[in-house]
Amino acid sequence: MDRIKEKLNSLRVEADAAIERAEAAEANNKRLEHELLQKEQENASLQHKLQIAEGDLEKSEAKLHEHKNASEEHQSSRDTADNLSRKIALLEEELDTAEKNLRETTEKLRQVDVKAEHFERQVARVEQERDGWEKKYEEAEQKYIASKKELDEVVLQMESL
Repeated sequence: MDRIKEKLNSLRVEADAAIERAEAAEANNKRLEHELLQKEQENASLQHKLQIAEGDLEKSEAKLHEHKNASEEHQSSRDTADNLSRKIALLEEELDTAEKNLRETTEKLRQVDVKAEHFERQVARVEQERDGWEKKYEEAEQKYIASKKELDEVVLQMESL
């Protein structure tokens, strides 16, 4: 019987130890399940934060794309403005050159007009001289004709004598 008692005691000790181990395992299991639940909640929270961060990233990328497009448009506009400014400068230079040429041509035209007026006056004077000479020529021709007539009459009178 001692053996049985010993065996019972040993079984009780084993049972107590097994119960303690089972209770410890249950406590450990509860602790691990609680940690698992916390980790799952943390994981869900991190997943949610990740989705929010991805949404923010997409928004930021969209804004970045918009800003890049706006920057490219701004650069394009700046380049266009620079090109137009250069064209304006060239056109202004051409305008200055054209105005200078116009002034020079106008001055030359004025000088030509002055010379033309001078030559017109000379032509008028020469025409007056020519008219005077033509008048003198006509008078001389009339005198010549009259003189020739007289001479012819004198010759006829002399022949008739």
